[in-house]
Amino acid sequence: MKVLANDGISKSGIKALEKGGFDVITTKVAQEQVANFINDNGVSVLLVRSATKVRKDIIDACPGLKVIGRGGVGMDNIDVDYARANGRHVINTPASSSESVAELVFAHLFTGVRFLQDSNRNMPLEGDTNFEGLKKAYANGIELRGKTLGIIGFGRIGQAVAKMALGLGMKVIAADKFLGKAEIKVDFYNGQFIIVEIPTEPQEDLFKHSHFITLHVPAQDGYVIGAEELKQMRDGVGIINCARGGVIDEVALIEALDEGKVSFAGLDVFESEPTPEIQILMHPKISLTPHIGAATEEAQDRIGTELAEQIISILKTENT
Repeated sequence: MKVLANDGISKSGIKALEKGGFDVITTKVAQEQVANFINDNGVSVLLVRSATKVRKDIIDACPGLKVIGRGGVGMDNIDVDYARANGRHVINTPASSSESVAELVFAHLFTGVRFLQDSNRNMPLEGDTNFEGLKKAYANGIELRGKTLGIIGFGRIGQAVAKMALGLGMKVIAADKFLGKAEIKVDFYNGQFIIVEIPTEPQEDLFKHSHFITLHVPAQDGYVIGAEELKQMRDGVGIINCARGGVIDEVALIEALDEGKVSFAGLDVFESEPTPEIQILMHPKISLTPHIGAATEEAQDRIGTELAEQIISILKTENT
């Protein structure tokens, strides 16, 4: 059987699939040619990340397609219900990238509280002529330790963020529509650990008390954070979005940054991705990454291996 990994797959994933008897194709096929390529090459499994869209047209056009796999958590680029209703298996890897996304959240947090997004732009330009001026401009950083981190969406990634925050000595509060509480285990190098129970609370309370807010929710109809929600937050809040574009009203965010209501933002995802608005890209108070939350070698290895295990299990079961 043939597998088309159209958005790439780790070497460990390829190795596991080939060991299971699959022929893995890693050719990048243009979106409009995906269906033809699948049919012309007898592809049974299509693996994607966030770039390739698997909509009704591809599902209808490819009767030989048995499995659609998403390397990562969100599956908003796949018509999941339609695919399953038409006999296709749809799989993803919700646990494989949690740590990588959580670490990126803290990369943005550390960047924001120490002005690194702006310093890294200006040091190459003025570091040799205005060193003292830049030193003064970036001298009012703050520590994360002792501050309150509000986590909206308390699933696997949100809990991974909580674990890191607790390790840094932060207070963690969380809001989640479907979860009442979670036990967070923080492990230490010598085998010791602590367990902290974190109950979820109303979003309005989280807005009121958080020094920093990070979102870990799926794609939504409407904004999770818009102009009204921003008004409820404490002055000088920092906001991180490594979840999905479109959950923050970027126009309202820019206004809040310009007014000083929000001290900084860290964005890995964007409303108009893959062409973010220039006002976002050029803003001196926004730390930017191009949707790389799960893009670590370790996460991609876990994702590839987990996808391979699921595919082999599904298709072997069907063939027995």
